Amino acid sequence: MIINLYLKEFKNFLRLERALSGNSIDAYLNDVNKLIQYFEAIQAKAEVKEITLTDLRNFLKWLNDLGVLPSSQARIVSGIKAYFGFLVIEGVVNADPTELLEAPNLHRKLPESLSLPEINDLIAAIDVSKPEGMRNKAIVEVLYGCGLRVSELCSLRISDLHTEAEFIKVTGKGNKERILPIGSTALKFVNLYLTEVRIHLKIKKGNEDIIFLNRTGTKLSRISIFTMIKTLAEKIGLNKSISPHTLRHSFATHLVEGGADLRAVQEMLGHSSITTTEIYTHLDRAYLQSIITQYHPRN
Repeated sequence: MIINLYLKEFKNFLRLERALSGNSIDAYLNDVNKLIQYFEAIQAKAEVKEITLTDLRNFLKWLNDLGVLPSSQARIVSGIKAYFGFLVIEGVVNADPTELLEAPNLHRKLPESLSLPEINDLIAAIDVSKPEGMRNKAIVEVLYGCGLRVSELCSLRISDLHTEAEFIKVTGKGNKERILPIGSTALKFVNLYLTEVRIHLKIKKGNEDIIFLNRTGTKLSRISIFTMIKTLAEKIGLNKSISPHTLRHSFATHLVEGGADLRAVQEMLGHSSITTTEIYTHLDRAYLQSIITQYHPRN
């Protein structure tokens, strides 16, 4: 198949030009392979220069008939668009057939978030008399105070922490770096953990620069942080299904509801697209009801 000829070049493009991680590159290649499988299934040639919008729409119909979920179809469309965008850049095709290709409409579920009193209760439930308590308090403060993904927090390094300037360097998806301000409260508990708890740990080789460690001196796992957050929620009787990501959602929600610029929130969250950030523009229903009650002439 002619479409196969450009996969190696596409892979190099994603790695060198887009600086994507290995997992992201594999995902894009898998998306293109789905298109290859479609042409094999219908026993048709796959000359990239001859692929049309109709072909791609039939491809999506084929995926749908196979029972592929709309969310997965949207992911595949994203990969196919990236592939043909690359072919246009390389001059392999003159026109991009994916330009008018639309992914299935997805009903975007609003992420679960916590109110400020719930955040405060969660933090207050941490027993700082225990060594891991001081660490856990610093973790929750950073997750909520900086809006980090749990994987970003696990990989956070001492060399990423700039105390005097009050910012941290974070390495996110696709190894993209961003600079984030860190609030005085979060910074205070991180410094307390570093100077009063972490300093007494016997640190395993290779973990010397990692901020948050377990009792054996190695980097914390995502599961251990997930378990810690779940345990705290149960301790305060929080009737919500939460995870470390809930603190990231709460960070974004509280900023947007407080009037923060959406572009600034996008930058802090490390979202590549503003549409991903726009999900946080929802407001508390009770607040909206109070606005209607207070200001609408018929209320």
